[in-house]
Amino acid sequence: MTVYIDPPTWPGHGRMWSHLVSDVSYAELHVFAEALGVPRRGFERDHYDLPSHRYADAVRAGAVEVSSREVVRLLHGAGLRRRKSDMPR
Repeated sequence: MTVYIDPPTWPGHGRMWSHLVSDVSYAELHVFAEALGVPRRGFERDHYDLPSHRYADAVRAGAVEVSSREVVRLLHGAGLRRRKSDMPR
């Protein structure tokens, strides 16, 4: 199982956030996030939003550190990228 995380550079709700993704399946991502104690409500379309204070926890648990561009490339390559415009309304 390989899960990836980008640096916490995304602002929101007074915090900085990372994106946690899988290049295999959403199921793999959900298993990793659950083991890390990340609530399912943190899942957004194709990734989990993870606050900066949990970044090191994810890396210790095995998440591979990559750039934000690499996160998008991995999602596209796996066919897992979901844009807001792709989601049903």
